[in-house]
Amino acid sequence: MSTFFVRAPSGTGKTTLVHILYHLRKDHEGSVQWGDINMSAIGPEELAALRSNNISIIFQDMRLFPELTAWENLDIKRRLSNTVSPEQVEEWMTRLGIQDKKNSLGRTLSYGEQQRVAIIRALLQPFDWLLMDEPFSHLDHSNTDKARKLIEEIVAQHGAGMILADLDENEYFKYTKTIVL
Repeated sequence: MSTFFVRAPSGTGKTTLVHILYHLRKDHEGSVQWGDINMSAIGPEELAALRSNNISIIFQDMRLFPELTAWENLDIKRRLSNTVSPEQVEEWMTRLGIQDKKNSLGRTLSYGEQQRVAIIRALLQPFDWLLMDEPFSHLDHSNTDKARKLIEEIVAQHGAGMILADLDENEYFKYTKTIVL
């Protein structure tokens, strides 16, 4: 599958692009197609199915439930998708160094810990495309490398493509196409 990298300075629309692709924003010109699906003509049920089965996302602002624990934030998604075992989730938490934060509330996690929970959450469902909006912005080099390896592994298992939007030039993945704005 393809891996696209969109690089642009802060404030130039990277997050807007990701939100348009995920159909969170509809205030744009032109059209977005996912396969045969025209996003401007999609209904709520079809959109929910598309997001549940074909497109996953790592949000820049993480979007965790602050009153739930790290585990509860992950377990909601795990139970909805029913594709990953609890043991697998725990293994991923261990790989990303947040197993000891399992019972910590989302609001008490550092940004880096929240980001790792958000990365795991995005991998807990089937997908053909993984959208990533500055997925490593709060991680040091070591944790970025761990997260990158996990993402690469799960994306390969799904035979999925990736679209990554970020500020700086990087070599996190082997990009098929780089777009610089």
